[in-house]
Amino acid sequence: MGAKKRERAERLKAERKQVAFAKLNNCPTAPRKMRLVADLIRGKRVEEALQILKFNPKEAAERLEKLLLSAISNWQNKNEDADVESADLYIKEIRVDGAGMLKRLRPRAQGRATQIKKRSNHVTLVLGEYNTVES
Repeated sequence: MGAKKRERAERLKAERKQVAFAKLNNCPTAPRKMRLVADLIRGKRVEEALQILKFNPKEAAERLEKLLLSAISNWQNKNEDADVESADLYIKEIRVDGAGMLKRLRPRAQGRATQIKKRSNHVTLVLGEYNTVES
């Protein structure tokens, strides 16, 4: 049993060497708006995704572009001997999860009030390589 666990741990460690990720927590953008932009770049090559984000007018695109550049930098730190241009990087996974909400009250007619929910999100971006054999 111990040998299997050790083998599995070594295999996972080798897989993590090939994968780089970056996280953006408590981003003050509604998850629904962020997912619209995230869906545009899911599964794309890094160069293509950067171009899409650069020319997208949405505010979420700026935040995702910065996050993607951070993930590329993290990949470079893990693979110092490799070159980004020669490595065939793509966006393996991008996940937008809801985070906490700021709740505010807005005054309405006849002394009533309604609640305003200012939503935020967490984004996780994982990069992978095309040229590695995944089993």
